[in-house]
Amino acid sequence: MPSTEPLVMFEEPDGLRQPILIMAFSGWNDAAEAATTAVRCLGKLWPSRPLASIDPEEFYHFGLSRPHVRFKSGSRNEREIVWPSTDFAIARVPSVDRDLIIGVAMEPHLKWRTYCGAVLELARRSGISLVLTLGALLAEVPHTRPVRLVGGAHDPELAAVLGIRPSRYEGPTGIIGVLSTLCREEGVPAASLWANVPHYVSGVENPKAALALVRRVLTLLGTEADLSELVEATQQFERNLEEVVRQNPKIAEYVRKLEVRPPEEGEAVEPPLAQGDELPPSADIVAEIEQFLRQQRPESS
Repeated sequence: MPSTEPLVMFEEPDGLRQPILIMAFSGWNDAAEAATTAVRCLGKLWPSRPLASIDPEEFYHFGLSRPHVRFKSGSRNEREIVWPSTDFAIARVPSVDRDLIIGVAMEPHLKWRTYCGAVLELARRSGISLVLTLGALLAEVPHTRPVRLVGGAHDPELAAVLGIRPSRYEGPTGIIGVLSTLCREEGVPAASLWANVPHYVSGVENPKAALALVRRVLTLLGTEADLSELVEATQQFERNLEEVVRQNPKIAEYVRKLEVRPPEEGEAVEPPLAQGDELPPSADIVAEIEQFLRQQRPESS
């Protein structure tokens, strides 16, 4: 049966060293899965252990995000249900005097304020010194440029350390925007860091954007780590895109037009097209790139 309280603690988080809570949510806040990939990567860099979870019963529409059934570990006939979940783990970073609490979840469908209240309860019980959310958004930026990071922080000094200027975006928001606002209202230090992802490669994972997020977090922590796996994935990603551009003149022209005038930091703008230019719709570009990348995958034996 589900817990009567949304937040389920596996242990009391005593003795943590200025812990930082780092979270990412799949879905609307996670273009090309860059943010969740980054947070999962951070969770694997150092030894970690489970700390807490948020019971999904109140927050997810299971007709939209269905639970999965699978065989239990070591069993061929006993099945279990795997529900959408929010899982938190503690990671100790040996080279710095801070601990991390890593959280990855699917963006909830329901009761966002109650859900964020459970996150803030974890923050209070853990003595969190900072809630850092990672996100990724689609923007009209070329894949040939360094990844642009935008975001915001309640503390100007923290924003300077993260190297971000606030976005001027106004419009619909996701769970990250709600959580950040509630943190401010509750006096919990918070910051949000977003990677700009080229909109024409939205349908495939973008390790380059994830790598940029991870590196900026490591800068905040003042430490280094082995990122060779993510670096290798980024290099392969860029090689694949170079091949797509080389084989398709229309896509190559589209990318060149995005490169002509770099957009203002944090802003999504229309590419500067000359009068009479004709470019393929972005959906056509995405479809061609996805088809090419599927062809690059090794066939199953």
